[in-house]
Amino acid sequence: MYFQQTIKRRVSCQGIGIHSGRPVQLVIHPAPANSGLNFVRADLPGAPVIPARSSRVVDSSLATTLGSQEAYVSTVEHLLGALAGLGVDNARIEVSGPEVPILDGSAASFVSLLKQAGFKTLRWPRAFFAIHKPIEISHGDKYIGIEPAPEFKVSYAIDFPHPRIGRQKMTLQPRAKTFCREIAPARTFGFLEDVQRLQANGQALGGSLDNAIVLDHHGVLNPEGLRFPDEFVRHKILDLIGDLALLGWPVLGHLRVIKGSHALHQQFMQALLQQQEAWRLFIPETQPSWRAPLQAPAPLPFRVAMA
Repeated sequence: MYFQQTIKRRVSCQGIGIHSGRPVQLVIHPAPANSGLNFVRADLPGAPVIPARSSRVVDSSLATTLGSQEAYVSTVEHLLGALAGLGVDNARIEVSGPEVPILDGSAASFVSLLKQAGFKTLRWPRAFFAIHKPIEISHGDKYIGIEPAPEFKVSYAIDFPHPRIGRQKMTLQPRAKTFCREIAPARTFGFLEDVQRLQANGQALGGSLDNAIVLDHHGVLNPEGLRFPDEFVRHKILDLIGDLALLGWPVLGHLRVIKGSHALHQQFMQALLQQQEAWRLFIPETQPSWRAPLQAPAPLPFRVAMA
């Protein structure tokens, strides 16, 4: 049986919001089993709580933004990707502003932060969304669909009319080590003319070559270049994993995406939750095949390997 997980101790970091350009502090606390992932606007009266659930998505245009009444928090996907990639089910995430700090534009810094915290196994089993009927959504040349599979697998394809991007595709099973090595370091990206337009409208004020890949008409402006030749599609997979964390439980199925976006990911989650005949929520009697056996309350087996 696979048990839920949280972190061992409180950890924190500081950075800037990519849209506001203002400093923001992030503090991640351990949380009990079945509490899930919850954001807390520590800077607002009463410290309102915003559950990390797909039902709380209020905007998915430039990033994934969650809201609850008058409180909201945006750009949650990279942190959620790190939490999901490392198998953290429960955490209390305090932010001192309306955005999660962008840091270097990837999930690598969040992964390092979570490793510093360590991982704690909780005495409660983890459930899974097991897909047993295909679900598909398409809008023109954009597509997302899932089919039954014994574990979570992603096939993602993008196509941008730019000489440094073009058509890129990647298929992988994002296990913890694979996620940390192949997906977490991939940075967000944007085009110079779009960044300039956003900044003229008071957005992306914190965006820079330190926290994003920026491209002009000819190539990449970042002096250090790319971390991977196909860093762009890898970052799309990171966004997908972060967005899927809003379901609350991991998915067992092969997910295929063509020209995806936060909005398309959100539409898929809505379709999945509505089409209850296509999946079942279950607790496996045995450990999923891609995880080593685990007995509560022992620490996760990958913790030592990734320290």
